[in-house]
Parts: sequence; C-alpha cells; structure tokens
Amino acid sequence: MIQRIQTIFLFLVVVAMGVTIGTELWTQTGISNGDSWHLSAFALTNLDAQSEVIESTSKWYLAALASFAGLLALISIFQYKNRARQMMLNMINSLVMVSLVATTFLTTNGINSEIQAQSGGSYGIGFWAILVAMVMNMLANRFIKKDEALVRSVDRIR
Repeated sequence: MIQRIQTIFLFLVVVAMGVTIGTELWTQTGISNGDSWHLSAFALTNLDAQSEVIESTSKWYLAALASFAGLLALISIFQYKNRARQMMLNMINSLVMVSLVATTFLTTNGINSEIQAQSGGSYGIGFWAILVAMVMNMLANRFIKKDEALVRSVDRIR
C-alpha cells in the first residue's frame, strides 16, 4: 500500500536529492589571493575577491547522479506491490548515493590539492542532504523488510 511509512521515507529521499541539486555542495574560502571556489551539482565556480567569475567548470555528472537517485526513489515508491523489486531498487539507490558522495569528496579533494588550500573547505547543505537521503533510504528498506516479514508470517498461519 502506498500509505506506508516507507513511502514517506522514499519521498524524503526525493526531496533530499532535489535539495542536493538546488543548493551548494561545497565552498572553499580564505585562500591567500582572496579567491573562493563554489561547487554545486552543475558547476565548479572560481570567484575572485569582488565575486566576479574567474572560471566555471561543468560538473554535470553530480547532477546526473543526484537526479538518478531521486528518480530511483520515486520509481520505488510505486513498486509497493512487489516488495522484492522495491528493496532491490533501494539497494541500487544506496550505491548511487554512495557514488555521489565519493564523487563529490574526490572532486573537492582534487580542487584542494590543485589550489594548495590550507583547510578542506566547508561542505554545504547539498552535501549533507545526500547523507540524510542515505539514512532515509536505509529506513525505507528496513520497513519494507518488516512488511515482507509480516506478510510471510500471515501466510504461514494460513
């Protein structure tokens, strides 16, 4: 049934992926020449001290991974009649979100080593939304497994 608690968790995964796409993932400021670097799901932008764009590099693959994770969660919501498929989609979604976190982390570390920054920068709300989505996905899978166990126990009684 679509009104189960796992539907709410999966919907929150979709919302978190929307937040990831719409907000900043990482910021690096305090560089000696006054420049700052900003990573969103679509681009890595280098700004000077007057907030003028020096260069911008496309990072479309971050947006693609976040969109794919949101789409998988949305598809999983409507697979409530086939709990095994729903759990499989959620497992795949977990892998997609882990790859999104790893890709974001590797991108930020690459920029830090390239500009020889003293600090690691600060991760924005978009990055933390990915981690929240991973927890919500895990909770959804837990409740799907509970439903499956309940159905099997009822079948055993018959």
